[in-house]
Amino acid sequence: RELNLKFPPSPAEYRSVKDPTAAVRLRQTQNADGGWGYFPGKQSWLEPTFYASIALQGEPAADRAWTLLKSWQAPDGGWRPAADVQVPSWSTSLCVRLAQSRGEFGEPFQKGVAWLLSSAGNEAPLWWRMLLKTKLVGDSDRNLNYIGWPWKPNSASWVEPTAHAIVALKQAAHGFAKVSNSRLWDRVRVGEAHLMDVRCTDGGWNVGNRAARAQDLVAYPDTTAIALLGLQGHKDLDKSLDLAARMARETISPLARAWLTIALKVYGADVPPSTVQTTSSPETMIAALSIIAEDKAEFFRTGATT
Repeated sequence: RELNLKFPPSPAEYRSVKDPTAAVRLRQTQNADGGWGYFPGKQSWLEPTFYASIALQGEPAADRAWTLLKSWQAPDGGWRPAADVQVPSWSTSLCVRLAQSRGEFGEPFQKGVAWLLSSAGNEAPLWWRMLLKTKLVGDSDRNLNYIGWPWKPNSASWVEPTAHAIVALKQAAHGFAKVSNSRLWDRVRVGEAHLMDVRCTDGGWNVGNRAARAQDLVAYPDTTAIALLGLQGHKDLDKSLDLAARMARETISPLARAWLTIALKVYGADVPPSTVQTTSSPETMIAALSIIAEDKAEFFRTGATT
């Protein structure tokens, strides 16, 4: 179908997070099945559909999106990332949070929480761990006993899926659902330990590790923001928050600026004005997160101290 999209002509209008056309664009570009693609007119995927539905929460468009997403839950409780993908993934964390935000705590929610508790990164086979102990291949760049969450089953832990899972479980424990038990909190603490173990020397987070082959890695803005959201209530984050504020001032990415704004607001920190221009984009994620950063950052608050 033909899409009549209008974008502000001047990059200067995007010096702040707020995008005055974002909500209109999201309403215009919702697919017939109720979802959103990463770009207008493309196949629906869970991640952009989740963020668009949060941005438009309370509107019929969000209800249509949830109807679609509920149909993507697998029998084991995990959520598939798209209609034609059969393997459940990290995006289960998003749907658990969406169900809770809608006050729906029935079987889909409960099975989703159980799936998250059973999911774990496959960090290294036993033979590799034994080889590391011999020092013949050097030392591991991180502690393999701290296990986070993977993007998909039977793969290694990564920062973003680990942070999203922690947020979902903390909200499940502290929200109206009250799914609090020792197994949940033990899993959260191990996930937090993983995030702290892979924190870069500059105080932020790369995508999966703090170093590679004994070389320090640099932090990325969006990954740093998402990791901070997972670590709410944790100690020793001043250096990370200072870095996040500096990144928010300097990033040219509207997506990173939105994530950093959300994280800083959740921590009650000042969001500095940007010192660079960022440009408009047709991406669904950017439109949705610009709305969330401006008006709905509280959606990411966990209220948790571990």
